[in-house]
Amino acid sequence: MFDDDPFAPPVKKAVSLELQLETASIGDLEDRIERLQSEIALCEKAIAAKRAQRAAADSVFSGRPS
Repeated sequence: MFDDDPFAPPVKKAVSLELQLETASIGDLEDRIERLQSEIALCEKAIAAKRAQRAAADSVFSGRPS
């Protein structure tokens, strides 16, 4: 078997975050910030929901004798 397939698509190399930020336009960077802020808000909402679930479970089970 041959390792080099002439019809295989070229392998893309990972680009470092620093290079991505360096070559991005201001608009691209602003868009990226908006997407990250939206993702952070979703994470914070999920954390709040999980904390509420935990608090509800703790209130149910903490009052019972062992």
